[in-house]
Amino acid sequence: MFFLLLLALLSSCDKEPETAYQRLEGVAFGTSFHITFEDPKIEVSEADIDSLIHAMNKSLSTYIPDSDISKINRGDTTVVVDALFEEVFKKSAKIYKETEGAFDPTVGTLVNAWGFGPENSLAQMGQTEVDSLLVFVGFDQIQLEKGKLIKKHPETYLDFNANAKGFAVDLIGRFLESKGIRNYLIEIGGEIRARGVNPKKQPWRIAIEKPNFDGSRSFQTIIALENESIATSGNYRKFKIDSLSGEKYAHTIDTKTGYPSKSNLLSASVIAGLDCADVDAYATAFMAMGLDKTKLFLDKHDEIKAFLIYSDTINGLNTFTTKNLSLED
Repeated sequence: MFFLLLLALLSSCDKEPETAYQRLEGVAFGTSFHITFEDPKIEVSEADIDSLIHAMNKSLSTYIPDSDISKINRGDTTVVVDALFEEVFKKSAKIYKETEGAFDPTVGTLVNAWGFGPENSLAQMGQTEVDSLLVFVGFDQIQLEKGKLIKKHPETYLDFNANAKGFAVDLIGRFLESKGIRNYLIEIGGEIRARGVNPKKQPWRIAIEKPNFDGSRSFQTIIALENESIATSGNYRKFKIDSLSGEKYAHTIDTKTGYPSKSNLLSASVIAGLDCADVDAYATAFMAMGLDKTKLFLDKHDEIKAFLIYSDTINGLNTFTTKNLSLED
């Protein structure tokens, strides 16, 4: 879902002495993570990171049968959620409202039905099937009361995969900050939170990947992060093909129609001095909203920077950059 590539951390060609930084890497949420932070005197182990990831999975992973969210999705009304679940829920509610429902974690029922989620897909998806499932979609139909999730429809399936990975990045960042670490970069599967400076005492620099359809990889542009988070969502690699019609279906579901989004917006990179969970959610919402609606939204939210890649019939690939975002060559 996310196609952000981490630029080489030591890309500067000057010979200035570097500050000592620690690096950790491993596997989480079916992808890889990379953590770089200043001060080798402060001990941070892989076990510390694994513990945080375990807490996230136990609370919010739809791929783990005994997680809190999986139990809730199966109809267990006795689950009392933890602080992690509650914070992601509140963040989601805010962005659901701001985007007028374009970001909606209750779309999980349709995500599964179309074959993009952890549950079994439906063999046939026509208007009748879509309409029957749309009834269960709507974040305004669920609420938290005294730690318990109340659903208007028991069939509503909650899925925070669109911002939970970003929240895991935030969780690790907060852990590092609790130890007094101020200069760090955390990346999980392309979702990034950067604070302070890199080993060259420069802003952290990352590269956004160009949407190549032939399987090759190349950079579209480079962005410097200054105490910011970035997340990218794209439709150009993760799709399914209808065995009968041959039509490609993108993995972003339009919460209004119930169908996979069909848009010329190929990739949305969102940058802001917010939590990574927030920019993660905005990037997903923009893919569902499409190019024109996203531009209108960005005009009203100058706290958000964005780099959009889209296709047009005349020039092929094209880009849009918000005025508040500076790109590097």
